[in-house]
This record gives sequence, C-alpha cells and structure tokens, in this order.
Amino acid sequence: MRVEEEEDKMVPQGIETDGEVVVDTASSQQQQERLVIGYALTSKKKQSFLQPKLEVLARKKGISFVSIDQDKPLSEQGPFDVVLHKLLGNEWHDVIQDYQQKHPEVTVLDPPGAIQRIYNRQSMLQGLADLNLTDCDGIISVPKQMVVLQDTTSSANEVAKAGLKFPLVAKPLLVDGTAKSHQLFLAYDCLSLAELEPPLVLQEFVNHGGVLFKVFVVGDVIRVVRRFSLPNVSNVEKEKVAGVFQFPRVSSAAATVDKTDLDPRVAELPPKPLLKGLVRELRNRLGLRLFNIDMIREHGSQDVFYVIDINYFPGYGKMPDYEQVFIDFFLGLAQAKHEKGLCVKSGVEM
Repeated sequence: MRVEEEEDKMVPQGIETDGEVVVDTASSQQQQERLVIGYALTSKKKQSFLQPKLEVLARKKGISFVSIDQDKPLSEQGPFDVVLHKLLGNEWHDVIQDYQQKHPEVTVLDPPGAIQRIYNRQSMLQGLADLNLTDCDGIISVPKQMVVLQDTTSSANEVAKAGLKFPLVAKPLLVDGTAKSHQLFLAYDCLSLAELEPPLVLQEFVNHGGVLFKVFVVGDVIRVVRRFSLPNVSNVEKEKVAGVFQFPRVSSAAATVDKTDLDPRVAELPPKPLLKGLVRELRNRLGLRLFNIDMIREHGSQDVFYVIDINYFPGYGKMPDYEQVFIDFFLGLAQAKHEKGLCVKSGVEM
C-alpha cells in the first residue's frame, strides 16, 4: 500500500487521486437551510473539538453549534437537527435515550445504548475475531484477555488456566472518562498482579514494532495516523524483568511517527480493503458513526493485525483536517435528512 503522508485518507466511495481516496462532498451537499447542532460535551472535550477553525468553517456552511443546558429539560431546548454528545452517567443516558424516542427526526450521535458497549473493555472487543473479513488482504484478531473483578492476588492461577502468557497489559475494566480509566500497566510476572487494582482486564502483550495505528472513523470517512507505542519485549527481557510498570498513554502522544525512521514493514499502514471491511463490520455491529480503533501489526508479520481498543468520539483534534471532515459529515446528514423528507412527501419508500 502506497503511503505519501503521515496519515492516510480513506472513504468507501469517492474519487481516486494518487493512491488516496477522497470525497468532495462540500460542493455536492451545499445546504441553504441552517443546520443546528446541539452539543453536550465535557469542558475538556468542548475545548479540543470546537476549535476556531471548525466554527469558522461551520458558519460559512450555515451550521451552528448550540450548547445544551444540562439543568433544563432537553425536549424544551432547540429545535436541533443533530445532538452531539459525550457525557457519562446513567442520568444522562436516560435523558438522551428518552429524547431520542420522542424526537426520532433528530440525529443523535451516537445512540447511548451503542456507546455503553465500548465503555466496558470486556464487551468492547467481543466478537471481533468472528468478523466477516474475507478477501480483505489481512487478518484481524484480538489479544487473549481475561477479566479480574475482585482479588488480583489469586488471579495468577486464573491467568494460567486462561492460557495467557506474560507480560500482560493491565487496563481498568470500565472507561469512565477519568484519567485513571486510561492508566495502563505492564505486568511481567504473577507476583506483580497483586499490585494492580481490580476490576481490570489483563491482555497479552503482542510485539508490534513500537508502532500503533489509530484508525479514526467519521461516518464513512476513515483516516489512519501512526503513533509511537511500546517497544518489543525480548525473550531475554521476559526472563530477567519482574514487577509491574505503568506506561503513558502512548496512543495519544502528540508526535506522529516519521515513517522514514522505521522499517518499511513496520511503518506500512494496514491495507485499505482490510480497514474498509473492519470499519464496515464495526459500524454495523456497534451502531456507531464516531469512533476510533487502536490497531497493531504483529511483529514479523505483514498481514496479521490486532485490535486492542475502541473509543467513542475520540480526540479528533489529533486527526489531520478533522474540521473539514466533520463539516462534510454534518452536511451529509442534512442532505440525507432532506432527501428522506422528499421521499416521504412523494410516498417513495427509502
């Protein structure tokens, strides 16, 4: 697969230009009517997502962002064409679910029930190994993993029964938006497991050449960015190193990987057919349109990839040109809604 930039731009349909697939939806989806997007985001997410460039581009296209007041009934606010949200808690879950049922004409990004699945790392990756990805130029798998709900001191026997091999990556079971829920540890031996705080997921560490692929999804658009990750763990290191070590959130590091400094077999992005097939299957299974996939390539392999994490509404500020991608996405939603309305008026079934 030919790569000319740090990130690869992909969409399932579009115009092929110099090895990249791009879609020019701005010209074909011009909307004269005002598009109102209500948003319910944490202050941190608002700051990272609603950048000045995004708001300027939005105004030029007749798109306005309106903050949702969480102290007022949602149905009394708006009207909205789209509700964009990322808030945690059962109370908000019930609010947005009730709103979605009462206002089916509003596009909710994304349905709360779909989001809940990937907030639990036990259910997040379930079924991925069974995805229908034939003729996609690659293999998708997930690392072996197990869940520890209570006592980590007695989990050593369970690790052996599950057939997991050290070192193990330890992750909090639940993703709750806190910094703690993103803390990652690498455990080299059974005794070190006692130092970890449950509930958590233990996942086999897969050598991957120190490079992680962040696959950003916005509707039908796919973009891939390389990030530095943990280096390979040698057999000598496995034998000599003991204990548990916390490591930083390597997937959110500011610097992208310069492919010129890497072995081409490590730097090469996952094949486009594989990414398209994976994203298509996940969209259908998860019911999400805004998410990202963290992938690694098994070291020494060309076509074996592991999905290690899935995130809803990730930090799109790290995705190059995310502003224009979202403008096109929102205009596409408006166009689809407009066409559906015309079909309903004319009695044509969608």
